Amino acid sequence: MALDAGNAPEEFKAHPDWKDLAPSITEAATLGDGLRRAREQSGKSLADLSAETKVHTRFLIALEQNDWSSLPSRVFAIGYVRGYAAALGLDEQLAVERFKRESPDTSAPLKAPIGIAFEDVKRYSPRIIGLVAIVAVALIGWNVFQRLNIHQEVRPSDIAAVPESWRLGEVPGQAAPIALGARAAPPDQTTPALYVTPGLEAQLTGIDPNDPAVIAAAQAADAAPVQKAFNPRGAVYGAPATASQVVIQAKKAGALVVRLGGGQALFARQMAPGEAWRAPMGVNATIDVSDPAAFDVYLNGEHSGVLPALLTPLAQLNSRAEQAARQVAEEQARRQAQLQAERSAQLLRTQDAAPTGETVANPGAGVTTN
Repeated sequence: MALDAGNAPEEFKAHPDWKDLAPSITEAATLGDGLRRAREQSGKSLADLSAETKVHTRFLIALEQNDWSSLPSRVFAIGYVRGYAAALGLDEQLAVERFKRESPDTSAPLKAPIGIAFEDVKRYSPRIIGLVAIVAVALIGWNVFQRLNIHQEVRPSDIAAVPESWRLGEVPGQAAPIALGARAAPPDQTTPALYVTPGLEAQLTGIDPNDPAVIAAAQAADAAPVQKAFNPRGAVYGAPATASQVVIQAKKAGALVVRLGGGQALFARQMAPGEAWRAPMGVNATIDVSDPAAFDVYLNGEHSGVLPALLTPLAQLNSRAEQAARQVAEEQARRQAQLQAERSAQLLRTQDAAPTGETVANPGAGVTTN
């Protein structure tokens, strides 16, 4: 930092070769006056100082004339002041501080005074708190008053004595008391009775509902119990319903991977409970699961237990489904033939028992016999 001119010690000034330099920058009336006087006493021209400081002449003139509006941005102006003061042998820091005092920074926006709103809140806080307390007390008092008015004291019953019929349970000359008990609700009267077209049921099912012998034969026939049907409870992947006889459904979360014979994955998914996969027919694949007990198997729409092992050939399940379908078809054909034989025998017995000349209707064949 350059020494500030005008602050030299007295012993230096007493030397015969001492030449009085520019006065201190703090003694001038303005910063521009101090810079101009220091330049004049130094004997340097504006062009010399411009070449030395690399600052244009017009900016040096603006500094000496205190024309702050002709200077560039504030950062450059402070740099010009610092360089000009150093070239003249003045204290750079003092020159910059005086420039800041004489040319305050107007780029920063003025901020609103703080503390006024807080003082207003503090001033009115007791009133606000008191008003809130009064309202709260009024509401509580109103609720208490309402409860006291609604509350009624317990009074004894108006019945002075229990009637004789209540104590004895029966009054002479009257019928015995009716015992109230649980009774079934009457049937819904808004639902009409189901209408059945005469002969339609026998035509569709082959069983005459009015023939006791045929009904008994149908009930006596050995019928395998129907297992629970497949019920989708989530997304169903795989083949369409019309092109599949085997469905694998997850009872709980588990991994299901179906690999083809060459090792390629036909289907792979972490199944959520309720999700299912329909197996295509005629595909040579292997079903690989994380837990066999977590997957139900449905053959032809009926439950057939769980997967037997971690690795199950798909052809085995398709074969079981086809065999079960053939058995069901054969059983239905056997029952139909048996019921038809029973009906024919019943018709013959009826014809033998009928007198000669009467006509007997044959509901199965749709013809009459004389």
